[in-house]
Amino acid sequence: MREWWREITGLVLPVACAGCGLPRTELCRPCAAALDGVPPRRVRPSPEPPGLPVVRAAAPYENAVRAVLLAHKERGALGLAGALGRALAGAVRAGEGRLGDGGPLLLVPVPSARRSTGARGHDPVRRIALAAAGELRCDGAPARVLAVLRQRRPVADQAGLGARQRQANLAGALEVVPGGGRLLAGGRVVLVDDLMTTGATLAEAARAVHRVLDSPPASPRAFPPALPRVTSGAASRAIEPVVTRVRTGPGALSAAVVSASPSAFEINWNC
Repeated sequence: MREWWREITGLVLPVACAGCGLPRTELCRPCAAALDGVPPRRVRPSPEPPGLPVVRAAAPYENAVRAVLLAHKERGALGLAGALGRALAGAVRAGEGRLGDGGPLLLVPVPSARRSTGARGHDPVRRIALAAAGELRCDGAPARVLAVLRQRRPVADQAGLGARQRQANLAGALEVVPGGGRLLAGGRVVLVDDLMTTGATLAEAARAVHRVLDSPPASPRAFPPALPRVTSGAASRAIEPVVTRVRTGPGALSAAVVSASPSAFEINWNC
């Protein structure tokens, strides 16, 4: 009912650009260009968490892009999902090459906490992922959304936590739902999110997905073990990596986001 009401009010009430406030348009042309007007790039946070897959982002998280993402996520501006989905689809294209080859393209949204989804009245990442999948199918890619990740335990609010604290807070927090591994096998798996800051969430999502996929021999990579969750005021805990193998070929894992911290772009500006 809440989503239905938001859709109706968006049609009948005056709107302003979510990025700059220009009246009579939900998203003006310059703000739309800030989202997908330049080629997506590979991004790496610093420090880079163990187990983070290759991540590509459409735009830096600043100015109009930040305002648009917040309007969609926190203020329920659901009409922005199309523009955000196009930006996310561009980041997926940048990482997956020939989209019609190599089996189905499986977009796996990073899950939000149930309390956050309930408070917002919608799941912003899943909505953006669905819009991105539609864009990719228009390009001939066999893309679909598989919402197979879920939280297996509560986590502390990430606000105020440093990079290592976030890794400890999230380690072991996600899992694939029963039967999800069968759905993921044989396709190209792309973890998707609206925003990457420290990369801890995507690294944990990658760990959970790798756990249910049979991994052929490959170069070892490190993933953090499950650690006790922390509270926002707790000191960071040391994270000792454990070795897991990374799948290659069908089931290979990458990640795409709408936006990432500007510093993650700057240190990879020539990538």
